[in-house]
Amino acid sequence: MKILLVDDSRAIAMITTARLESFGHEVRHANNGQAAIDMFRNESFDLVLMDIEMPGMNGFETTTRIRGLEGHEPWAWTPIIFVTATDSDTNLITAIEAGGDDFISKSSPEGVLQAKMKAMSRIAALRSRLAQANGKLQDQANHDGLTGLFNRRAMDMRIDTLWETAVQKGKAFSLLMIDVDNFKKYNDHYGHQSGDDCLRAVAAAIDGVAMRADADRLAPGAFAARYGGEEFSVIIPEAPPGVHVGVGLSIVEAVAALNLPHERNESWGRVTVSVGAVCVSPASSMVKDVFRQADELLYKAKGSGRNRCESN
Repeated sequence: MKILLVDDSRAIAMITTARLESFGHEVRHANNGQAAIDMFRNESFDLVLMDIEMPGMNGFETTTRIRGLEGHEPWAWTPIIFVTATDSDTNLITAIEAGGDDFISKSSPEGVLQAKMKAMSRIAALRSRLAQANGKLQDQANHDGLTGLFNRRAMDMRIDTLWETAVQKGKAFSLLMIDVDNFKKYNDHYGHQSGDDCLRAVAAAIDGVAMRADADRLAPGAFAARYGGEEFSVIIPEAPPGVHVGVGLSIVEAVAALNLPHERNESWGRVTVSVGAVCVSPASSMVKDVFRQADELLYKAKGSGRNRCESN
């Protein structure tokens, strides 16, 4: 385990650290409450051993503040054991009310301390498994199961935050709406399994363009999402002027370059996409207006023959 030891006595801290390290644990030492809070804010720990009597901020107050830094999920909770020379009932009650989980005397025998650490190690392992499981659940909740792109829910949540940031910074905001041309005809002709394969390939092409634009700093923060069905979106939260046009054209070219046969896509004979790309100033617009404008441009692209990008 990685343990945060909070004790103002350097001598006691050295002895305790040596004991804990002999059990195979990693120990970081904070010699006062504020130092402990700062370390806890910047690092992850499996356990906190908290001295009660310290000058300035005592262990109870330090624990209360540390608990305020944690999230509400079970895997965000870190066990805190109070270590003190006076294990009175009053101290025990106060410790638990402050957010502590256990209580141990500084004079406890070696075997007792080691047993406590074994129990905490089991809890640390459980927290790790919970965190991994939560990460997988969050990933599943935020990504489309077919294409792996952000889903509509995750896109909407990110846009809300990114829009506010763009307003605060006075930056332009770009949205691209993308639709696979004549996709219903593709499904009817080639079958739904081929339709799924087609959507995955198109999604990868769109995502590749967005990722390259982000990596090259051409369109910082650009990301792709599946809007629904055969519709996709690309968001550029801090869009330099005109960049949305280039990204839109690159998406059209990238999908066409896949050379996926589509006999029912008149004039083209392969899978293509139409794109509506809009760039606005958030200070003078609303999010819903951006989607409306992008949709209008998308339908203009379709009405003009498809396999093209229309932009403002």
